[in-house]
Amino acid sequence: MRVLIVGGGAAGLCCAIRLRQLDPAVQVTVLERLEQPGKKLLATGNGRCNLTNMQAPHSRAVLDFFASLGLMTRQEDLGRVYPYSLRAATVQNLLLDACRTFGVRLVTGCRVEKIIPGFTVQTDKGAFAGDKVVVACGGQAQPALGSDGSGYALLQDLGHSCTPLYPALVQLTSSSKYPRKLKGQRTRAAVAVTLDGETVAESQGEVLFTDYGLSGIAVMDVSWAVGQNFARPRPQKCCAVLDLVPEWSENQLLSYLRQFGSLRGILSAEVTEILEKQAAGDPARLVQIAKHWQLIVTGTKGYAFAQITGGGVPRTELEGFASRRVPGLYIVGEVLDEQQPCGGYNLNFAFYSGLAAAGQIVEKRNDTSK
Repeated sequence: MRVLIVGGGAAGLCCAIRLRQLDPAVQVTVLERLEQPGKKLLATGNGRCNLTNMQAPHSRAVLDFFASLGLMTRQEDLGRVYPYSLRAATVQNLLLDACRTFGVRLVTGCRVEKIIPGFTVQTDKGAFAGDKVVVACGGQAQPALGSDGSGYALLQDLGHSCTPLYPALVQLTSSSKYPRKLKGQRTRAAVAVTLDGETVAESQGEVLFTDYGLSGIAVMDVSWAVGQNFARPRPQKCCAVLDLVPEWSENQLLSYLRQFGSLRGILSAEVTEILEKQAAGDPARLVQIAKHWQLIVTGTKGYAFAQITGGGVPRTELEGFASRRVPGLYIVGEVLDEQQPCGGYNLNFAFYSGLAAAGQIVEKRNDTSK
């Protein structure tokens, strides 16, 4: 059996290696647009590669796979798992070494132009024939690292649909002056995104004030709602509402304020000064602002800065990771409409989807040969 894998990123490389682990008789060819497969891995986890999260579905399967390749890992706060070296290059190198060890053919600098059921994959380096095709070419986030969104058109040509696309896990831009005044400051807060006053997304964690708006894990986790909103022809009025003291109720905060006269013992002096100016000497108003600080959001930093692409091929069009529309076609990774929070969840899904698709392919072959 010949399997062609379109895309040599996290999902594609894992799928290729797992296929050869499960059945060495399977011929596996990876068609990668860049000269360097797995390049996007180098940017994950701030260069440390947040492999998975212990709370993510199937994290054990992902860790067992990497353990089979000899990767040592370490677990940090909130369940995040990294390579022991804390270097993303370790993961990339290990995957490429495994491709060589298990006999995976890597064709790099190869742009796929069309997939013809049957299968023939037409590329700028000629045509490749296969019995199965796995589309693992990612979304369109971080195009500088190889994601150009070409997989969506390939799959639509094969009869699959695609939900609206938008940048996700991305920083937010704001027209409010306060983030610029607080540039570089970090705080822990609860963050809510409102559209025309209605809350549509919430998270809690670190918030970073920047010259363009807001960043930080809590902001990234709610950014999908902003991306969706501004991808629409007529976006709604969008705000980020910050609760700067989420552990306390308004009454508790008001009692503290009456006792000490200021919030400087809780918040930074710079934040306190801004809030006090807005409150104009009214303690109740100051508490209200601290618990519901509203900042106008004008959009996101876009695909160039987004960690993932929101939207994509619906999972309802798949059986596991096998296409319900084209026999022998499998779809994995970011090209699917599957979005997870920060903290290793999205990379875990990419890895797992590749492993699971490989299992399906081999299982189906074994069933057919019985």
